[in-house]
Parts: sequence; C-alpha cells; structure tokens
Amino acid sequence: MDPRAELRSFLATRRARLSPQEVGLTAAGGHRRVPGLRREEVALLAGVSAEYYTRLERGRAGGVSDTVLDAIGEVLRLDDVERSHLRRLARSATTGRRASDRPATAGIRPSLQWLLDAIEGAPAFIRDGRLNLLGANELGRRLYSPHFDSQQSTGEPEDAPDHAPGAPNIARFVFLDERAPAFYTDWDKVAGDIVATMHAEAGRVPGDRGLLDLVVELCTGNPRFRGLWETQDVMEQRAGVLRLHHPDVGDLEVCMEATPLAADPGLTLVVLPVAPPLARRPDAGPAQDRRAQDLSTGPSSPTHETAGGAALFTEIGRIPRRDRSEAPADRTNRLLEPLREMLRGVRSGPRCLRDQVGRQHRQPGATFRAPAAA
Repeated sequence: MDPRAELRSFLATRRARLSPQEVGLTAAGGHRRVPGLRREEVALLAGVSAEYYTRLERGRAGGVSDTVLDAIGEVLRLDDVERSHLRRLARSATTGRRASDRPATAGIRPSLQWLLDAIEGAPAFIRDGRLNLLGANELGRRLYSPHFDSQQSTGEPEDAPDHAPGAPNIARFVFLDERAPAFYTDWDKVAGDIVATMHAEAGRVPGDRGLLDLVVELCTGNPRFRGLWETQDVMEQRAGVLRLHHPDVGDLEVCMEATPLAADPGLTLVVLPVAPPLARRPDAGPAQDRRAQDLSTGPSSPTHETAGGAALFTEIGRIPRRDRSEAPADRTNRLLEPLREMLRGVRSGPRCLRDQVGRQHRQPGATFRAPAAA
C-alpha cells in the first residue's frame, strides 16, 4: 500500500461524508461537482491555507504538525481512532515507508495458551493484527468450529504436499467461505467491522506485506470487500455483541470483549461472555422469550432462575470437540499438578518445612522438591 495514496483516500472520503451545513457553512449557489466539503472549505475551517491543505491531501505531508492534524480532525469530525489513524498515515507518507516482509506470528506463548485454558466459562481466543486465530480455549474452538474447519479460512490448499493447515483467518472466512453469511446473523455489520479493523492495522503497521497480500487476495476474491475497503473506514474492536447461527446448536448471542496484550504487541485476547438473557431485555419478542427460556432451562439447568450464560454454554458444549489427543483443560491440569503437590506439602508440613521453602525461594537458582506424601 502506498502511504501517500492511503492518506489521500482517507482525507477525501472523510470530506465527502460531511455537508457544508453540518459544519456551519452556507452552501454556495450552483452545482457542486463532488459530494461533501471542498478542500478550500476544510482549509478555511482548519485555519490553514488552501494550498497547504491541498498538498497534504495529495500525500505531501512533510513537516505537518500534530496541531494541524488535530485541527483537520476536528473539522472532519474524526473520532479518536480516526485521528490516530490520520497521524500514522501522515508519518508514513513523510517517511515513504513501503511494504516489506514481516514474519507472521507462528503461535502464542505457552503461558497464553494456559490463560485461554483457564477461561472455562466462556469462549476465548487470541488473534493477531491480520485476524489470524492463533489460539483458543475449548469453548472457543467449538463456537468457531466453522472457522477452524474452513479451507478458505486457513488459505491452505487441501492437496498441498505435507498439508498442515495454517492458522484460521477470520477475514478469509467472512469473505471467502460461502457459509459465513449463515454463521454471522449480522453479516453486513461484521463484514464492515472487519474491513475497518484491517484498515486500522494497515495504518498501524504500514510495512506489513502479509497484510497487503491478504487485502489483495480478498479484493480479488470478493467485490464486496473491495467496496468496503474503498470507504477507508477505520475502527478498533473493543466490545460489542455477536449474533451467530451455529450449525450444531442454532442461534446464539454473545458479547465480545477484546483486550490488547501489552506483552505481545499486535496480539489481542477476545473473550465472548454470554449476553443477558433475552427474556430480561425490553426488546425481546415472543419468539426470543421462548429461546431465552430454552437456554436458561436446558438439561443441565435445574430452574428457570439460572442465568442464561451457563445454559448457553451448555449448548455450545454439545458441539463435537475437535479430534485432539489431549484436551486443553487436561493438559493444563497435568502441567499444574507438580505445583499443586508442592503447595499441599507446604501447607500440611511443619513450620520448619515452611521456613525451608522460604529460604530456598530466596536463594537464586534453588529448586524445591516437594516431600513425599506420608
């Protein structure tokens, strides 16, 4: 992606969505050749010359200050994410940085997988900036099983030699897999959000050739993606509601909470807790009331007073588990068992043993061995 072209397109599309009346200007008489504000009008409101703004919109951003960018952002009514995106584009246009190879994230640290496995009450996964699913807990794999099963999602040809499917990619599934519109009940919104998220990532890491290749692939494979990409919308997904239709359990509604991982730049932890029971929401109709009752009084729920979350994920739990030699929860328990044995020995042992543990803990390189059970 050409940083100057990206800057030019972003500013032009932000201008086009505003009318003179919306910013307090009186539209001059006569026919306007383009929708939205003119360059001269943006320059006037931002307090810069028309020539200066025109150079900026053409990608010549050398020497532009954050103060000027903030003024332009105010005129164009950019939100916080869009303003940050504008600053990144201006810096990239100044340096002229072009796409280069950035190694794809091969996986996640073991401790992150343990974290995912420890989240037992809700589906959870970790994704990178290219929207690759790098790890998930058991409920996450079951909920997103169409993504993990999709040949289009992994981008790996089925007949490739020594075929080992790559990480599932959410964007590939949404735009290249014919099952996606049925899986995502609000497909149009999901598609728009995904493209806007990818646009924000392209501004954050303008030299990511892997992301550029993915954009080209999706533009070629689905005209709808190309149209959404040209809108230049940007967003950072932090929270929301997903409405899904899972092939095994039917309609589901889950919340989405996304948290960037500070120790692993570019990675995001996404947890999908259950939405409030539909029967408790004022917009729930009769059919939704019945669905809410079905969820909250499922086979494992003794009463209707049970919160919808447990029953909902009981239904997700019915999704067949992927064939793996060891479940994530079992693997976590196996790895933590030595620690549990050590703690049991410390708690049940005499005071001198606890003191010994404390001394060993303070000595660099010391290794504690739990006592044998009596």
